[in-house]
Amino acid sequence: MRSMQSNNPVFARSEPLARSLQPGVGFHEPAPTPQDVADIYGTPQRMTLDDVIVKTGLLLGIILVTGAAAWVLDVGFGVAAIAGLVGFALAMVNIFKKQVSPPLVMAYAATQGLFIGAISHIYAGAFGGGIVTQAVLGTAAVFAAVLVGYKSGRLRNTPRFQKVVTFGLIGMVGLVVVNFLFGMFGDGDALGIRGENLPLSILVSVALITFGALTFVMDFDQADKMVAAGVPEKESWRVSFGLVVGLVFLYLEILRLLSYLQGRD
Repeated sequence: MRSMQSNNPVFARSEPLARSLQPGVGFHEPAPTPQDVADIYGTPQRMTLDDVIVKTGLLLGIILVTGAAAWVLDVGFGVAAIAGLVGFALAMVNIFKKQVSPPLVMAYAATQGLFIGAISHIYAGAFGGGIVTQAVLGTAAVFAAVLVGYKSGRLRNTPRFQKVVTFGLIGMVGLVVVNFLFGMFGDGDALGIRGENLPLSILVSVALITFGALTFVMDFDQADKMVAAGVPEKESWRVSFGLVVGLVFLYLEILRLLSYLQGRD
């Protein structure tokens, strides 16, 4: 198609404009991609929400593959415990590491997949395979509900919100840790909050799920701020890691809650 010439006499004698209107020149060329701009100016590509979605999907895929392997091979509680400890160590390294390391993040996902697969198999053997499906659907539903609440503005990451959620989660996790430490020297459930006292155990589990789910609001807000600030694309691994940690925690606690509810029947 022939390019339209300007009727304005000011532009009619412009040779650069005339050249730009030739086919394949100027506005007819495809727009440069973000990577093209990064290559030209030697600057790192900026993080986008798409980057976070892709990386999160990749990490969840790794968890699914290693989890399926642990399930099929029925690796048992011993392997689950080792994988859980290694995963916890990798989580601490990734949390406190200044420069995000994609290999370490993926290693965390792999070990957590082994842990989840083995634990899920144990729960399925005790309560039936349906409990795992229910936990997966419950985790997805809670995550989606928080995302919708954040996008609609109903859930906002205000300073007060951060304090309530952070201290609430720390307090509940601290209670569970104290119960575990006491249990090492006596009764396995010293405070009766992890199965011995079902009503209390259900209440504690619901509180952990609630506070754990609300941390996603802070994750979403942080991701939006990082995108707006133009941080390097590599930082999307850090955001995805944080989301996956929250999803793993949420799934395991929902799985435990479902076991309590079935044990109550």
